[in-house]
Amino acid sequence: MSGWGQELARVLIWGGVLLILLGLLLWGLDKISFPLGKLPGDIVVRRGNFTFYFPWVTCLLLSVVLSLLLFIFRK
Repeated sequence: MSGWGQELARVLIWGGVLLILLGLLLWGLDKISFPLGKLPGDIVVRRGNFTFYFPWVTCLLLSVVLSLLLFIFRK
């Protein structure tokens, strides 16, 4: 495998590891009462038997945290 192929393989492997760790983390957080996804500012609309949920503030918080982590680990 050439240089770019090895780099792509490394990125895919680390991406998979990160997804597994994130999944385990979220699964573990589900066991304890953690307000992620139920923060003030998250949008919930209930009309009869229809519910629309958009975790706006949760998305912003996760974006900031992930951006900071990526900034730290790039150095």
